[in-house]
Amino acid sequence: MLPKYNVTATLQCAGNRRTAMSITRKVKGVGWDVSAIGNAVWGGAKLADILELIGVPKLTSCTQSGGKHIEFVSVDKCEVEENGGPYKASIPLSQATNPEADVLLAYEMNGEPLNRDHGYPLRVIVPGVIGARSVKWLDSINIIAEECQGFFMQKDYKMFPPSVDWGNINWNTRKPQMDFPVQSVICFLEDMQSIKPGKVRISGYAVSGGGRGIERVDVSIDGGKTWMEATRFQKTGIPYIAGGISNDKWAWVLFELTVDIPQSTEIIAKAVDSAANVQPEKVQDIWNLRGILNTSWHRVHVRIGHSNM
Repeated sequence: MLPKYNVTATLQCAGNRRTAMSITRKVKGVGWDVSAIGNAVWGGAKLADILELIGVPKLTSCTQSGGKHIEFVSVDKCEVEENGGPYKASIPLSQATNPEADVLLAYEMNGEPLNRDHGYPLRVIVPGVIGARSVKWLDSINIIAEECQGFFMQKDYKMFPPSVDWGNINWNTRKPQMDFPVQSVICFLEDMQSIKPGKVRISGYAVSGGGRGIERVDVSIDGGKTWMEATRFQKTGIPYIAGGISNDKWAWVLFELTVDIPQSTEIIAKAVDSAANVQPEKVQDIWNLRGILNTSWHRVHVRIGHSNM
């Protein structure tokens, strides 16, 4: 019997915060605000263990027959796939066979059997990678020579520059997006919210792909003129330090900062990950026609007035 592992991991849609990008210039896709993301404890078997059972050793990047990728095929049919075929995606074999990558075939979520919406009876969890690769409702797993040729690998979820539009796009010039960049969002305050003058708690989440930790979260209460460092934690009451051995390396980090806000202002959050990657200031600089990977500084405008806070 294969050992069961529990992995705490954040899944984030590549289109998280798409709505804000669309305000700058129209994009194509579901209008997500800041909540196309979630954190859970996933239970299941490591894909590396399963592959080893069929003769693919751990830390293998290419099989003797030339297999370099693992393809996950769902029972879910998609109109955009060829002949209305199933949703599918792939990851490199080197990632699938690396036990440290924690790729799971999951059958539990937060200690309970997966429910239908989250992929019952079996799904793949690929930590640190955009959610589109964590295929739900698994039907089959294939070892293939080239990356999956499905629609959502080849004609979607690729990062293009602002100069590319639907008239000049060439999907073959970009690789499928895998890791997600560093991100932070203020959750406790909403844009254009009215608050009472005085002490206000600013809190939210920060996360980075590829297992990179969050080195710091900077918060400004004067539109970016000055900055303060927020407190970070994953477990209540335990300070978070990037790279700590007790961290959940695939999970989001929560942050908070209590400040005095005497007047209407713009509050901003930006995160820096353990590789010194930092969120870009302006959404215009990372605009793309599918509205993915909006990791620009998160801005919330607050007004002093009547409030229940």
